[in-house]
Amino acid sequence: MRVVFFDLEEWQPEYLRAGMQQLGIAELVSPEFLQGHLDPDQCAQFDDAEAIVVFIWTRVSRAVVEALPRLRLVLTMSTGFDHIDLEACRERGITVCNVPHYGENTVAEHTFALILSLSRKLHAAYFQGLRGEYNIRTLRGFDLYGKTLGVIGAGNIGLHVIRIARGFGMRVLAYDIRPHPLLAEVLGFTYTDLDTLLRESDIVSLHVPATPETYHLINRETLSKMKRGALLINTARGSVVDTEALLWALEEGILAGAGLDVIEGEEFIKEESALLRMPVAEETLRRIVQAHMLLRRENVVFTPHIAFNSREAVQRILDTTLENLKAYLEGRPQNVVV
Repeated sequence: MRVVFFDLEEWQPEYLRAGMQQLGIAELVSPEFLQGHLDPDQCAQFDDAEAIVVFIWTRVSRAVVEALPRLRLVLTMSTGFDHIDLEACRERGITVCNVPHYGENTVAEHTFALILSLSRKLHAAYFQGLRGEYNIRTLRGFDLYGKTLGVIGAGNIGLHVIRIARGFGMRVLAYDIRPHPLLAEVLGFTYTDLDTLLRESDIVSLHVPATPETYHLINRETLSKMKRGALLINTARGSVVDTEALLWALEEGILAGAGLDVIEGEEFIKEESALLRMPVAEETLRRIVQAHMLLRRENVVFTPHIAFNSREAVQRILDTTLENLKAYLEGRPQNVVV
């Protein structure tokens, strides 16, 4: 089987080769390791690929699927799969597998890095230092102890966030479409409806997948229900938050700050040089402008989609991806995206 890996870092091909040897699949595949993304215009050189391995930077669109006639397997080195056209894959009988568990604690720790950067004004202090000024009064933060954290999406990552929050002595409210009362009792948090969570939380943290149901879950209506002066944290997906509404809430003082690992249009910001060489839709330009407006604000902490990005988590991603490949080769596909 010819397998082409995309979106790799320099050290990863050697790691993957060694992993294939350990799993006993080195003789069953013909791998190719690339650092670049898969682009529809490049598909002709990979038209005999039976499997592709990608990260979120590569969009497996219908055009890509149709340009790879022998494709049978798509492995994404991520939990999210909104960069893959599942319907196009389903029509062709192509199996799609993800990495559902690799960094629950990793993303949860990053969530609190964002929270603490805002609650203790670390980001604002950094900007003051660049200007050579230190106004202690404007850098006064607040304790997490005794505050209420609202967790939207109490799945694997959300539960780790809750565990850490309880260690800080925080009260925790959670909203999830599949509540688990026993877990709430063990970890010491309370399930509630979304309106109550927004109204009572000092900090709201998002941990839901990107689906049609969660698109712009945080919008003007939901933001207007939040406690004035609250913080919003998003380590989920950019599409969950309406950027225009977020800017409005920050300008109006409804939100005191936002910690964002993901934003709408982040893929365009990363590839701005490429945008100069292609026609750009008005909606794309609007998102880019809004993103830059967010990034200029001192009460917004932005990290470029790196909540997952610890050494340990990245290795777990690669290990699980190879295990997914082995399982498919053995006729027992695992972690199949439904």
